[in-house]
Amino acid sequence: MLLVVALTPRRYAACPSPEGRGVETGGGLMHEPLMLDMRPDCERCGADLPAQAPGAFICSFECTFCAECAEALDERCPNCGGELMDRPTRTGKALAGNPAVTSRRFQS
Repeated sequence: MLLVVALTPRRYAACPSPEGRGVETGGGLMHEPLMLDMRPDCERCGADLPAQAPGAFICSFECTFCAECAEALDERCPNCGGELMDRPTRTGKALAGNPAVTSRRFQS
């Protein structure tokens, strides 16, 4: 019996290469790195959430909330129902080379 397995392409997130040209994924192929938008505000209350500061929570779709709102939401995203997790910070050269987005999501 012959078993055939279909392989589907995957999207990988990885750290940038030392040369800053993309991501080394093996076989000499280079791809642009995938990274978080680092949204600047809480979608629920509008609180500022700088990329370099802790205290932001995100779901897998990058819906972004401050710690107080994440707690009030029982750490569940009201948009997708996903779990809210601590967003990592971005500082130094990483932030300078890959700045956070500036468009705000909160609408009063």
